[in-house]
Amino acid sequence: MSAAAQQPEKGQPEGAAPVLDAEGFARLARATPAQMADLDRFRLMLIEKNAVMNLIGPATESDFWNRHAWDSAQLLGLAPNALTWADLGAGAGLPGLVLAILLKDRPGAHVHLVESMAKRCRFLTEVVEALELPATVFNERAENLSLAVDIVTARACAPLHRLLGYARPYLQGGATGLFLKGQDVVAEMKEAARYWEYEADVVPSKSDPRGRIVRVRRLGRARKV
Repeated sequence: MSAAAQQPEKGQPEGAAPVLDAEGFARLARATPAQMADLDRFRLMLIEKNAVMNLIGPATESDFWNRHAWDSAQLLGLAPNALTWADLGAGAGLPGLVLAILLKDRPGAHVHLVESMAKRCRFLTEVVEALELPATVFNERAENLSLAVDIVTARACAPLHRLLGYARPYLQGGATGLFLKGQDVVAEMKEAARYWEYEADVVPSKSDPRGRIVRVRRLGRARKV
């Protein structure tokens, strides 16, 4: 990755996320033309549906390639050999649908999109079917499922101490957690330690210098609070 992709451009405030267009995303994610076509169809479907339901902040639509696509796609670099993923609180399909698009032609790859709101599940299903993605949509609460996956992930789902509860069946089944978080991650991890015994480290986000990815390798028993 070039230094220019990591540093704010002139005129951007310090600590701001980089500006990224489709061409820049394709270069960073090493996306093929077919993958880019699918991602652009997803982008258009997302913007269209966002006009009638709350999927993403309207102000972030124009920053799709960095704020949403690259933020999601960077997870593949942390688990390059992972084939099965579960996206908890999948909502708009971020990161799950982006991952499914980029894994589409990899044998054995599958993404489980877990979402408790039926109307969001309908949107996720529309995209999965339209793009013929290797993904399954579950209209269910995450903690009520026990799916055997390599990676469990989530973005903007819940504070870490609650998220670990949702992810517990997956983590205790052998999955590694990759959870996209913001700049308050240290406080969230300290709060989570009041409720859980867990082993984790923090990886800087490539899409936003203020963002972090919490990588959870082990989740122990819940603590009495």
